[in-house]
Amino acid sequence: MIELHNVSKTFTLHNQGSAVIEVIHGATFAVAPGECVALTGASGAGKSTLMRMIYGNYLTQAGEIRIGGVDIVQAQPREIIALRRDVLGYVSQFLRVVPRVPTLEVVAEPLRALGVPAADAQARAKALLARLNIPERLWSLSPTTFSGGEQQRVNIARGFAHAYPAMLLDEPTASLDAANREVVLSLIEEAKARGAAIIGIFHDEAARARLCDREIDVGRFSPGLAA
Repeated sequence: MIELHNVSKTFTLHNQGSAVIEVIHGATFAVAPGECVALTGASGAGKSTLMRMIYGNYLTQAGEIRIGGVDIVQAQPREIIALRRDVLGYVSQFLRVVPRVPTLEVVAEPLRALGVPAADAQARAKALLARLNIPERLWSLSPTTFSGGEQQRVNIARGFAHAYPAMLLDEPTASLDAANREVVLSLIEEAKARGAAIIGIFHDEAARARLCDREIDVGRFSPGLAA
């Protein structure tokens, strides 16, 4: 479902004489439907960079990144937008939304983009918000006013609103209390059970041990860190 072949990434430091730094070289691995793979490695190894490349936020200098047969590296912007709408979900560490949009609409939006009727999309959003312990009195407010933990849970609800066949999870349990952490772990397990291919960054070792079928040390693809 998710396939990387010989993927490389460089950054050009224009404020330092246009020095070119290679941060990822030759990354090759695949994630099957129903499999959860953890990206591991020391700080600076390139875990977040690799995640952003898979999502299409960072350009790739070489190689292929295929999601359900679509090569992100060669895809046109409209193809990437369609892939994100239908196939590839991404739960980042930070919630980024348009101000003044109610929380209920923020969570329902991925389903509305797929043409799901408003009532059905909102019903799914309400169920997720309730499950993630976001008080109903907050659903009509913008999540930009919420605490960090509440924003994270809204972000998770939004990320799990649609049953994406492939998912990227960046520290989904960070800063959560025990009860909400358990809810998130259960949501990920349910996504695996329905066949989602998942790549995650989990500094929570217990969560990683519970959820992940295997680990990929990104350091081996990092020229500055590889032995």
